[in-house]
Amino acid sequence: MKQYDETDHRDDATTASDDSDTLDSIIDKFPQDVTFPDDRAHAVAETDGVRDGDGGPDDVTDAVATESLDASGSFDTADPAASPDSTDSTDLTDSTDTAAHDTADDTDDDTIDGTVVDDDNDTAEGNANDGIDVGTINDADAPDVESDDVDTAGIDDSTNADPGNTGNAVNTADTGAEAEPGTADAAETEPDTDATTEAADEPDAETSPATDDDASQPEASSATTAIEESAGSAEPQPGADTDHEDRIDTEADTDPADGTDVTSTDAAKPADGDKASDASAHRFADAFATMRSGLSALAPVGRAIRTVWNKRPKLSFALYAIVFVIVDTASVLALQWSVYSPIEYAEDADVDTTTRVMGTMLGQLTKFVSQTWLEHQWQFLLNFLVLGLIYLVVITLFNRFWVPTALFGTVMIVFAVANKFKVAMRNEPIIPADLNFVSSGNTGELLSFIPDESMALVRSVVVGLAYFIAVCVALQILDRRGGLFPCHWRPSRFVSVRNITAVVCRVAAFVACASLLFSYVWNLSVPNSWAQQWSRSLSDSPQLWNALDDSRSNGPAINFLRLAHSKTMDEPEGYSQEAMEEIADRYAVEAEAINATRTNNLTDNTVIMILSESFSDPTRVPGVALTVDPMPGIRMLKETTTSGLMLSPGYGGGTANIEYQALTGLDMANFDESMLSVYQQLVPSQDNPYSFNQIWTAVYGESGSIAFHPYFKNMYFRDGNYQKFGFSELLTLDSDPAIEYQDHAGSSPYVSDAAAYNNVLAAIEEQDQPQFIQLVTMQNHASYGDYYEYNEFYDADLSTFDDGERRQIDNYTKGVSLTDQATTEFLNALDQIDKPITVIFYGDHLPSIYATANADPNNTLALHETDYFIWSNLASASNDVKLGAETTSFSSSNYCMSMAAAHMNATVSPYLALLTELQQQVPSISRVGGASAGWGEGDATYLDMYGNVIDPDTLSILAQQLLADYQMVQYDMTAGEGYLRDTAFYDVPEAQNVTLTKNPVPGSGFTTDTPIFEQYVAEQPLY
Repeated sequence: MKQYDETDHRDDATTASDDSDTLDSIIDKFPQDVTFPDDRAHAVAETDGVRDGDGGPDDVTDAVATESLDASGSFDTADPAASPDSTDSTDLTDSTDTAAHDTADDTDDDTIDGTVVDDDNDTAEGNANDGIDVGTINDADAPDVESDDVDTAGIDDSTNADPGNTGNAVNTADTGAEAEPGTADAAETEPDTDATTEAADEPDAETSPATDDDASQPEASSATTAIEESAGSAEPQPGADTDHEDRIDTEADTDPADGTDVTSTDAAKPADGDKASDASAHRFADAFATMRSGLSALAPVGRAIRTVWNKRPKLSFALYAIVFVIVDTASVLALQWSVYSPIEYAEDADVDTTTRVMGTMLGQLTKFVSQTWLEHQWQFLLNFLVLGLIYLVVITLFNRFWVPTALFGTVMIVFAVANKFKVAMRNEPIIPADLNFVSSGNTGELLSFIPDESMALVRSVVVGLAYFIAVCVALQILDRRGGLFPCHWRPSRFVSVRNITAVVCRVAAFVACASLLFSYVWNLSVPNSWAQQWSRSLSDSPQLWNALDDSRSNGPAINFLRLAHSKTMDEPEGYSQEAMEEIADRYAVEAEAINATRTNNLTDNTVIMILSESFSDPTRVPGVALTVDPMPGIRMLKETTTSGLMLSPGYGGGTANIEYQALTGLDMANFDESMLSVYQQLVPSQDNPYSFNQIWTAVYGESGSIAFHPYFKNMYFRDGNYQKFGFSELLTLDSDPAIEYQDHAGSSPYVSDAAAYNNVLAAIEEQDQPQFIQLVTMQNHASYGDYYEYNEFYDADLSTFDDGERRQIDNYTKGVSLTDQATTEFLNALDQIDKPITVIFYGDHLPSIYATANADPNNTLALHETDYFIWSNLASASNDVKLGAETTSFSSSNYCMSMAAAHMNATVSPYLALLTELQQQVPSISRVGGASAGWGEGDATYLDMYGNVIDPDTLSILAQQLLADYQMVQYDMTAGEGYLRDTAFYDVPEAQNVTLTKNPVPGSGFTTDTPIFEQYVAEQPLY
């Protein structure tokens, strides 16, 4: 009989123990109720550890090792040393260190069949004392751990493991009683596999101290782990028969009933079905043993990988800080690169080398950074801090460093490249409203915006980002630190002071960073807020009229965030669909009453709305004294046609706001104070904003309205905004086709008003039908240099200002004089056209050249009043009409269209009826700011018919009701649900009694009975 030799299986036992997790998971997948023939019990171990107790060859006490499941899920199997005939039981207890899946095999003196075997295989730590006592087996490991004590039939099992480990030993006294490992002790010590996984994912987390310690310990072997000997070994157990195909069991058993010997030759001979079952079980066992052997062969590779994995370094926070600064700086420069264009000079130009170098892309980026210490301009630092805050929000959200770095860097580079393409195509940067393009499902069209010559750049960026992301992911894997705040969320590991402190710190860090970023973005556009004041202390100088210049000067990140949040309006009390339908019905009745006396249609006339840049009468400014009238033509015209002064919300700027009021009928005074530039903060995000030109497009289609602006289309985003308003096209210097007439007055950098008017006259000639024409001029835009060869106002100015202020005023006044002459000639030309034409002319704001007057708070209103008039040509029924001064002396641009309808005696929509009624009660409404107010800032100001400021609380009940309705309408049109779109609120009805005759053109020989549009002024030259 072969004597059991522990050393025969020591290496295999070690391998099986090390790979116990893998083996267990495989074993669990096989059915537990598979039965084998009795003659194969010596070769196949029972996995449930049940002792049959029948005395046969399949008894666990004869050939099957008792198995126990320790806390790590590995199997410990005692290998019997006796022959099958032996009735002695041999139990070997094993302790397995499972914290790092290492097995320490340290066998003391073993007693086998009464023989003492001294294995002397002790190690420094984690010794496993395998001793055989009759009835009691004690397994003890190193102290200071969790222990599970299981007493079964008087057996004392006391287990102590290394710190962080759980030792479990189930020893069954050899009393013939059945013991089932896994029912009591195994259930009590079931390993927390999730916690183990969590510890592996987060090496820096609060794991067992033994994790780090065991990783550095040499691999130990287990003397008693012998799974392959009982259930999976290819070698047969001592005494087991290896012939399982044809052999018939003839062993004699003792009948437990009568004690007689019976021969099993006939009784135990299996039937054909039993032989098939026996062969199937044999193949199953062999396949299982082969699989287990293959897995055991991979154990050394697993141990090597685990050893390397546990030795990963924890990268220092100093490295994190360095990488943070580099990535943040690179992001600022990438965004700045996206808005710059190299300045090219002719080779023969008189430009020094330094200027040429600074005009390159690298030179401009260098200047943006170096101005921090050379000129004390802190825009680079401002962008660095703001982008760094965004970076920190991402880091604290993920509680990692390398993955957020990859995410942040990728987003910044992609944004920079996209911004570069948009600037190249439209001369404007990306703004928050552009995100609607992506969110509305147009992502697939983005590639169509990439120029063919830029595909090489795109490919380079893609490759570079792939390398960048790969490096970051690799560093995240190799960095053992894992979470910046080591914390766990599983209930079993959460409840500890250290872990709770880490969790609180992590959450607090994210909340603090996210709250600061949110507060900054929310308040950046709010006047006098902490965010705005802090930004301006770092040299932020908003340029809301030009997003590209704002990006180049203050940084694309600041420009984007400046436009990211702007509160439109507070929701008026009582706002609802029912309330808006009630307002629509109310003013439909008002419109019907007004239209009862109106005989003309707006769309029967060509209406030209002219915003004259910075036009105003300089002689009305306190302190200005001139001996020559700069605007005699317009002054005389105002005496004979509807005219007056217009309260402007701007001084020295804000053109688009006044323009918006005139085109939509809405007023800046009703908006929230953070709404500083509607063309940049509001209109780009609207789907279908209403404007008065739509009255003509509703009748004549897309050709019903056209716009001209003799400058660049990106100013105030006019290109996109005018498309939203429904203009057929906007002709500018850089449109396709470009504006036709581009002459300048003197050496002025801007197109003259005379040339701008010529473009309008050409459009009228090309179109037979009436149309709405929008013109925004540029001649009198700042700055005001010595552009004109002859300026008579140098000698005509008697003002006592200093030379610098006086010179600017004189140059500006000369421009006003040229505008007066060009406008007079333009109106004369319109008189020669046999088409009814009405002109709405107004100045947007005063130039910011009156420093002395602006220093006096009493001059605030005077510096916010511009000139306007509404005039109709001779072919119009409203020629020579002048409305009463009580409703026209003082007005505001939101009333332009309602006043024009009254001037033309044209029918109105319910919306125009509201404006008509409101103007009679509150003639002027605007946002007006004092001398210290910034661009677009101010308070709601109301003027009466005499130009005096009135308190809205003192208004009549009718006026207050009209004002409340107006505010609710504006909210519905801009920030609300747009309920009025589903009503007839904007519809203009046809006049019931249309005038069939017009005044004749002088000298044409026609009478007042001439039918409309039937005659044509022949051979009358246009201007």
